[in-house]
Amino acid sequence: MKTKKPRNERRTDALSKKRIVEAAIEILDAEGEHALTFRALGARLSTGSGAIYWHIGDKKELLTEATYDIIAQAITGVVRDTEPRDGICAIALGVFDAIDRHPWIGTQLSREPAQPAMLRIFEGIGSRLQALGVPEPALFNAASALLNYIVGVAGQNAANARLHPRETDRSDFLQTVAATWMQLDAAEYPFLQKVAAQLQEHDDQEQFMAGIDLILAGIEVVRSR
Repeated sequence: MKTKKPRNERRTDALSKKRIVEAAIEILDAEGEHALTFRALGARLSTGSGAIYWHIGDKKELLTEATYDIIAQAITGVVRDTEPRDGICAIALGVFDAIDRHPWIGTQLSREPAQPAMLRIFEGIGSRLQALGVPEPALFNAASALLNYIVGVAGQNAANARLHPRETDRSDFLQTVAATWMQLDAAEYPFLQKVAAQLQEHDDQEQFMAGIDLILAGIEVVRSR
């Protein structure tokens, strides 16, 4: 009696766009954007590429959906009736933490400025600046300054982390950089020598939020005119 060959394992649950996006995020987090292919997705989901194309048109759409999914989760918890300033800070921190956990998002956000995730952040910031009473002529510039700072700094922080192996100790790295700054020509780099100790001791998230406070303080000056 012949033994039947085992069939390739196939998913028994219905494939959905949501599951495809979740699988894409898993690949992006583990291996980066270069590893995200429809073949890799098919292998992870135990299905063929054709079934995936039924839900997602191409890789660009998949990246857009994955980015929106994470950003939406990061800022959905910001309650509408929260004080506007607190709401802006919560959005900023949510985006910072999301990009820190998923570094590929920083690249994706800068690549597609008009994508839904960026619009979601921009609307969240802008609507709260309106609630703060920022004059209409200053609204666009104020919201843009915050958006560019949030996405730019969070993305750069994530990029810096990718430059160094996971086993690199952050404190040791900052200590090395600070020591390098201290050895610079004092006449040519007086500022860097003065803040070298602060570099060594700073916390990225705290520094990021300090920048948000500075921008909001400037916006408050404009609002009060």
